[in-house]
Amino acid sequence: MIDWLNSPALVAFGVATSWAEVLGFLTGLVNVGLLVRRHILNWPVGVLNVLLLMLVFWSAGLYADAGLQIVYVVLGCYGWWAWLYGGADRTRLVVRSTTRAEWLGLAAAGVLLTAGLWLFLDRLTGSTVPLADALTTALSLLATYGQTRKLVESWWIWIVADVIYIPLYGYKGLWLTAILYVAFMILCVLGLRSWRAVERSQRPAVRA
Repeated sequence: MIDWLNSPALVAFGVATSWAEVLGFLTGLVNVGLLVRRHILNWPVGVLNVLLLMLVFWSAGLYADAGLQIVYVVLGCYGWWAWLYGGADRTRLVVRSTTRAEWLGLAAAGVLLTAGLWLFLDRLTGSTVPLADALTTALSLLATYGQTRKLVESWWIWIVADVIYIPLYGYKGLWLTAILYVAFMILCVLGLRSWRAVERSQRPAVRA
């Protein structure tokens, strides 16, 4: 199965593209589309997507991104549970804004994650892009955690990550994945607008 997933499915921009990358492209679009609509099925589809991308990234030497997919599986399972039972009295979560304390915690975690991963990748692996790999990994973790809690501003973190991911994947020859992340960035903008509208619509009910 792994051999088939690693085998060429098509040629994109003069580079052979594996079945894992093609399937990762398709499941990624479905995943983010469901996430924009706040559909619970985004989590199981997302788990399948990250398992496919884990194989793609490892083959391309993006070791932090490959390892990140394992964490995504855990966060995906947690997000699935949290959206259903993570609210008050084990109710469904509602969309809300990030608090100041949460922003401070996310910023501190982001600095520590980026620095730690950068040192690890630079000194202990053959990564050719240790800083970019570390930074995008940290941003992706923070964004995914924010979405497990339905934080509106998690979309902004994803947008910043996508701005870095697109040229990074192009540099590594993963052109189909780079195109996928262009689509992700567009969907992130739509997700930000959609979640903001939902959060605003909930305010009167919360005050009451």
